[in-house]
Amino acid sequence: MEQRRAEQQTDAWKERYDARAGMEGTISQAVRRTRLRRTPYRGQDKTHLANVLSATALNIIRAAAWLNGTPPGTTRASHLARLTLAA
Repeated sequence: MEQRRAEQQTDAWKERYDARAGMEGTISQAVRRTRLRRTPYRGQDKTHLANVLSATALNIIRAAAWLNGTPPGTTRASHLARLTLAA
């Protein structure tokens, strides 16, 4: 456990984690915004087209937010954390 914690303090580990966090955020946004997990189509070709359109929609959403100066969202707090912040 101590060895893993020490490894997490290295710059190489932080770079790998930053890349993963970015990918996870993109997947999360795609699932929430475009219902990526539930395609209404049957067949690989139609599903692929739906995925491409979803990725295009995300790019448009992100470009519009950037042009409008909307800051990226912050990390959400759990219900319990919100209760402790309110107290």
